[in-house]
Amino acid sequence: MSLHPLAGKLAPSDQLVNVSKLITAYFTEKPDPSIAAQRVAFGTSGHRGSSFKRSFNEDHVLAISQAICLYREKEGITGPLFLGIDSHALSEPAFVSSLEVLSANGVEVMISTNDEYVPTPALSHAIIVHNQGRKTGLADGIVITPSHNPPDGGGFKYNPTNGGPADGHITKWIENTANDILEGQLKGIKRMPFEQARKAATTHEYDFLNTYVNDLENVINMDAIRGAGIRMGVDPLGGAGVNYWGAIGERYKLDLTVLNKDVDLTFRFMTLDWDGKIRMDPSSSHAMQSLIALRNKYDITFACDTDHDRHGIVTNSAGLMLPNHYLATSIDYLFQNRPDWSAQAAIGKTLVSSSMIDRVANKIGRKIYEVPVGFKWFADGLFDGSLGFAGEESAGASFLRKDGSVWTTDKDGLAPALLSAEMTAVTGKDPGEIYADLTAQLGSPQSGRIDAAATPEQKAKLSKLSPEQVQSDMLAGEKITNVLTKAPGNDAAIGGLKVTTENGWFAARPSGTEDIYKIYAESFKGEDHLQAIFDEAKELVSSVL
Repeated sequence: MSLHPLAGKLAPSDQLVNVSKLITAYFTEKPDPSIAAQRVAFGTSGHRGSSFKRSFNEDHVLAISQAICLYREKEGITGPLFLGIDSHALSEPAFVSSLEVLSANGVEVMISTNDEYVPTPALSHAIIVHNQGRKTGLADGIVITPSHNPPDGGGFKYNPTNGGPADGHITKWIENTANDILEGQLKGIKRMPFEQARKAATTHEYDFLNTYVNDLENVINMDAIRGAGIRMGVDPLGGAGVNYWGAIGERYKLDLTVLNKDVDLTFRFMTLDWDGKIRMDPSSSHAMQSLIALRNKYDITFACDTDHDRHGIVTNSAGLMLPNHYLATSIDYLFQNRPDWSAQAAIGKTLVSSSMIDRVANKIGRKIYEVPVGFKWFADGLFDGSLGFAGEESAGASFLRKDGSVWTTDKDGLAPALLSAEMTAVTGKDPGEIYADLTAQLGSPQSGRIDAAATPEQKAKLSKLSPEQVQSDMLAGEKITNVLTKAPGNDAAIGGLKVTTENGWFAARPSGTEDIYKIYAESFKGEDHLQAIFDEAKELVSSVL
């Protein structure tokens, strides 16, 4: 990856998104369903696109909303639908379109009091709170967000009754139905004017903010943070949680300073990411330059992405922590400081997360539940308490309440951020120092990712490999201990290949958009060993393609 010359710097004004043109395009640009890039496509985090590319516009939202209504009818979901948006420019018009359809279909819709933005975890929390102890009248929800994506992006996520991201069979049904509606030129869509929908008897206000904030003391040890006088600085990155942080500080009497309260549809206050794009990614050192520069003024600083389902932790000792490092640290701390959690509660991780997590799990005597990429695989485990903690290498995580019951089943950026302050308060060390202690005990991993060229045919072959096709028994001087094409946790296809040794591993997965495959790798034996893994991984993959 070549670094853009403006990476880590503020965007020139002529590079900022033209918001009025973006919103105009949402209403005027019509998708052509015969073009793949303009169809509804649910990935791991819903349907995403831009009105400038005809991949996210009014027709998409109308069709998806109607499809969700039909799905609810098919599944007998009769409870309220919680509807929230983030602060991207396309989220507000998409909210309008969606409410017009939901209301016309007679769906009870819960919208945020005072038109407050709704973080993804607050919506997941709302679904879970409503459904607690119920067998009928179950609720579900929609979050309108493209997460950390650039300002011209739009996104639409469906959360079913378990509160988490929708499983693949659900999203495929919604996707296919929505595309049928697009191909039928929107026939079958029920819709009413927004003013009528807003005032409909089925539309209710819900206080997402205070419901979530007032419950936080049941997942985070606020007394410890307050008692230790931990000085916190937070940057909401202009996202949906912008007003949540002040409320948290006030409710729990914490020394918490909101460093940036601006909400700007161009996100002009963001420093540019590695490729010169504005991206509200709290795990990117380029996007986080403003916060990193302030870290020594506080005991701990943190940020969340636009829908607040990802965290970025900045410590005085180590600067911005790599997501995998913080996940390992959180796991080590939580399972030793949550006495009411079940002794059988496991740790959820993805196939491309650090093996440091496995070493921590072994140290504390907990089982690993390893799954393909996508938080949806963790939702049921968090819901029933069989997973104490679940996290992705992309800085998304959630964990149980202090009593071992479910908190959220979607990623929660706020709770892991506040956990960094709890850790500092209880241990007297910041998370960077705790991670350094772990590496002294368990080894220090080096990791990275490279891309390798592949034809569409080769990509298709890679996604359907069987372990038997790999003939090698050695990788970078070590005996291969496992060859995986299915996740060991749930036996789900990983759409690629993972090869492990005692001190290293690589995973190869085809790109969904480019003629490349991605190789993730990690070594506990240093940079030279990591490079050897990359070199041999390319050879090994080439031999089976």
